[in-house]
Amino acid sequence: MELRGKSFSKPRIIILVFLLFFFIWTLLQFLAPMFIPENTIEDLSGHVVVTNNKIEIDEISAPWSFVYNCGDSLCHQKASRSFFINGNQMPFCSRCTAIWLGITIGLFLVFFYKIKLNDKFVFVIIAGVIPIGIDGLGQMFGFWESTNLIRVVTGLTIGIVCGVAIGLIIDELSSINKKDLI
Repeated sequence: MELRGKSFSKPRIIILVFLLFFFIWTLLQFLAPMFIPENTIEDLSGHVVVTNNKIEIDEISAPWSFVYNCGDSLCHQKASRSFFINGNQMPFCSRCTAIWLGITIGLFLVFFYKIKLNDKFVFVIIAGVIPIGIDGLGQMFGFWESTNLIRVVTGLTIGIVCGVAIGLIIDELSSINKKDLI
């Protein structure tokens, strides 16, 4: 891993665009419960890929309703597995929130550091997936009930790996295009 120079190549600009998108998206998730009235959203528990809380969410003003609608569609939003700010449940559960934050951190790392895709890094990617897999399987088979702290750690781990992977894919695609032009 080496520090990138100050120049802005095309892949680095694309990584910056992704970084800014995920940063703003993650920031909105933390701001949403702060900018709606206190104790407005107390339990969004539901199911993934199902809109469970449309009536409650439609009462929230934009852009916060958009963030909560995305959470309603993409996350189970179980209250017991979520954080609360200002007496309001966050739009995503603790693990999903940590994944979004981790993607942002991973993209931040790739923006500032040139990471080479090699055998060592492939091992890091696999190692980053293992914790969330172990925790998810352990919960699924009833061996334990995970805590929010464990969900955050496993979410951050996989999120950072995904963010770095997105950046590496962008870098690799640009180097493939350069080779095609030669």
